[in-house]
Amino acid sequence: MIQRRSPVAFKNQPLQTDTREGWDVVLQYEDEGEGPFLIDLTHLSKWDVQHHDLSQIKTLGGKIPETPGDCVVQGGMLVGRLNRIQAVVWHLSTHGPQMPQEEALTDVTEASALLALVGESLFSIAEKITALDLSDPAKVAPFLLQGPVLHLPVKVVVLGREDNHAALLLSCPRGYGQSFADAILDAGSEWALRPAGEKPFSPWMEG
Repeated sequence: MIQRRSPVAFKNQPLQTDTREGWDVVLQYEDEGEGPFLIDLTHLSKWDVQHHDLSQIKTLGGKIPETPGDCVVQGGMLVGRLNRIQAVVWHLSTHGPQMPQEEALTDVTEASALLALVGESLFSIAEKITALDLSDPAKVAPFLLQGPVLHLPVKVVVLGREDNHAALLLSCPRGYGQSFADAILDAGSEWALRPAGEKPFSPWMEG
């Protein structure tokens, strides 16, 4: 089996791990604490969708939202509309399905890093790393924004905003993954932001 590696490596000692489709996945680190947490989810399947008429794409198990920025989460699959001809599909379950034989779909799992911020104080941390308005009361989670985060082109999905169910997903080009993660941890240090394994993200993986 091909060995796949995330561009992000935390210095903490793994306590529990799993192997999935060639990825070594950390489920829990030693001494994680109570959060907030930064979690590497690069191993989760990610697809880009491009088509002149996205309404014609019928292979995703549901309809692509019509309005840019809108997202739906269904069956462990997050589908977000980027613009008139582009969308993203991120699989939040532990085992993503095989990509359909559809010319409009491109597997970008290994081309992009995916990080999650989970827990309290996320939006205070976010204010230090981006000018994107993640707290816009006119938007209902989940929703997607694109723009600069730490001067990088990043896709951001707000999964939840309540303190007991707050989560952000941030995707950037793979080559910036490690420096991006390190900069987020530095920005969140005053709120005791710490790396964590996949477990704190499990409520979203379970739907």
